[in-house]
Amino acid sequence: MKVSCSVIIGANLSTCSFLVTIMGLVIPWSLTLAVVDVFSVFIRRPSRQRGVLSIVVLGDWVLSFLSLAASCSTASVSSLLLASEGFCIGKLCTRYQLSAAMAFLSWFLSLSSSLFNLWLLPSV
Repeated sequence: MKVSCSVIIGANLSTCSFLVTIMGLVIPWSLTLAVVDVFSVFIRRPSRQRGVLSIVVLGDWVLSFLSLAASCSTASVSSLLLASEGFCIGKLCTRYQLSAAMAFLSWFLSLSSSLFNLWLLPSV
Protein backbone atom coordinates (compact mmCIF):
# COMPACT_ATOMS: atom_id res chain seq x y z
CA MET A 1 0.00 0.00 0.00
CA LYS A 2 1.35 3.39 -0.99
CA VAL A 3 1.30 6.22 1.53
CA SER A 4 0.53 9.46 -0.25
CA CYS A 5 1.84 12.58 1.44
CA SER A 6 0.74 14.91 -1.35
CA VAL A 7 -2.91 14.84 -0.25
CA ILE A 8 -2.13 16.15 3.20
CA ILE A 9 -1.68 19.87 3.88
CA GLY A 10 0.34 21.94 6.32
CA ALA A 11 1.82 20.35 9.44
CA ASN A 12 0.35 16.99 8.50
CA LEU A 13 2.74 16.85 5.54
CA SER A 14 5.77 17.08 7.81
CA THR A 15 4.38 14.31 10.03
CA CYS A 16 3.82 12.02 7.08
CA SER A 17 7.23 12.86 5.63
CA PHE A 18 8.84 12.11 8.99
CA LEU A 19 7.17 8.69 9.10
CA VAL A 20 8.16 7.86 5.52
CA THR A 21 11.75 8.99 6.14
CA ILE A 22 12.14 6.95 9.32
CA MET A 23 10.60 3.85 7.75
CA GLY A 24 12.92 4.42 4.80
CA LEU A 25 15.82 4.09 7.24
CA VAL A 26 14.39 1.20 9.28
CA ILE A 27 13.63 -1.08 6.33
CA PRO A 28 17.17 -1.15 4.82
CA TRP A 29 18.69 -1.48 8.30
CA SER A 30 16.51 -4.48 9.11
CA LEU A 31 17.06 -6.10 5.72
CA THR A 32 20.83 -5.69 6.06
CA LEU A 33 20.79 -7.31 9.49
CA ALA A 34 18.64 -10.16 8.15
CA VAL A 35 21.05 -10.79 5.25
CA VAL A 36 24.03 -10.79 7.63
CA ASP A 37 22.25 -13.23 9.95
CA VAL A 38 21.31 -15.57 7.10
CA PHE A 39 24.87 -15.45 5.78
CA SER A 40 26.30 -16.29 9.21
CA VAL A 41 23.88 -19.23 9.51
CA PHE A 42 24.91 -20.59 6.11
CA ILE A 43 28.63 -20.40 6.86
CA ARG A 44 27.95 -21.75 10.37
CA ARG A 45 30.02 -19.05 12.01
CA PRO A 46 28.11 -16.34 13.85
CA SER A 47 29.80 -12.98 14.13
CA ARG A 48 30.60 -12.58 17.80
CA GLN A 49 32.63 -9.43 17.62
CA ARG A 50 31.95 -6.95 20.36
CA GLY A 51 32.32 -3.88 18.13
CA VAL A 52 29.90 -5.16 15.51
CA LEU A 53 27.32 -6.12 18.12
CA SER A 54 27.70 -2.72 19.81
CA ILE A 55 26.98 -0.96 16.50
CA VAL A 56 23.94 -3.19 15.94
CA VAL A 57 22.61 -2.45 19.44
CA LEU A 58 23.18 1.30 19.04
CA GLY A 59 21.55 1.34 15.58
CA ASP A 60 18.58 -0.65 16.83
CA TRP A 61 18.07 1.70 19.80
CA VAL A 62 18.31 4.86 17.68
CA LEU A 63 15.97 3.58 14.98
CA SER A 64 13.61 2.16 17.58
CA PHE A 65 13.14 5.53 19.27
CA LEU A 66 12.87 7.36 15.95
CA SER A 67 10.24 4.85 14.86
CA LEU A 68 8.35 5.41 18.11
CA ALA A 69 8.43 9.18 17.57
CA ALA A 70 7.19 8.83 14.00
CA SER A 71 4.39 6.46 14.95
CA CYS A 72 3.26 8.70 17.82
CA SER A 73 3.19 11.77 15.61
CA THR A 74 1.23 9.93 12.93
CA ALA A 75 -1.22 8.58 15.50
CA SER A 76 -1.78 12.04 16.94
CA VAL A 77 -2.43 13.51 13.49
CA SER A 78 -4.86 10.71 12.65
CA SER A 79 -6.78 11.27 15.89
CA LEU A 80 -6.81 15.02 15.18
CA LEU A 81 -8.19 14.37 11.69
CA LEU A 82 -10.87 12.09 13.08
CA ALA A 83 -11.87 14.72 15.65
CA SER A 84 -12.27 17.43 13.03
CA GLU A 85 -15.47 17.08 11.09
CA GLY A 86 -15.38 17.02 7.30
CA PHE A 87 -11.63 16.78 6.82
CA CYS A 88 -11.40 13.02 6.34
CA ILE A 89 -11.78 12.73 2.59
CA GLY A 90 -12.18 9.16 1.36
CA LYS A 91 -9.80 6.76 3.03
CA LEU A 92 -7.32 9.35 4.30
CA CYS A 93 -7.97 8.73 8.01
CA THR A 94 -7.92 4.95 7.67
CA ARG A 95 -4.60 5.18 5.81
CA TYR A 96 -3.20 7.31 8.62
CA GLN A 97 -4.45 4.86 11.23
CA LEU A 98 -3.01 1.90 9.32
CA SER A 99 0.36 3.59 8.89
CA ALA A 100 0.45 4.48 12.59
CA ALA A 101 -0.42 0.88 13.55
CA MET A 102 2.28 -0.52 11.28
CA ALA A 103 4.82 1.97 12.65
CA PHE A 104 3.96 0.92 16.22
CA LEU A 105 4.42 -2.73 15.19
CA SER A 106 7.77 -1.88 13.61
CA TRP A 107 8.80 -0.04 16.79
CA PHE A 108 7.84 -2.99 18.97
CA LEU A 109 9.83 -5.46 16.83
CA SER A 110 12.81 -3.14 16.65
CA LEU A 111 12.77 -2.62 20.41
CA SER A 112 12.59 -6.37 21.04
CA SER A 113 15.53 -6.89 18.67
CA SER A 114 17.61 -4.25 20.42
CA LEU A 115 16.80 -5.67 23.86
CA PHE A 116 17.77 -9.16 22.69
CA ASN A 117 21.06 -7.84 21.27
CA LEU A 118 21.68 -5.89 24.47
CA TRP A 119 21.18 -9.13 26.39
CA LEU A 120 23.74 -10.86 24.11
CA LEU A 121 26.34 -8.08 24.40
CA PRO A 122 27.84 -9.12 27.78
CA SER A 123 28.30 -12.70 26.59
CA VAL A 124 30.72 -11.60 23.84
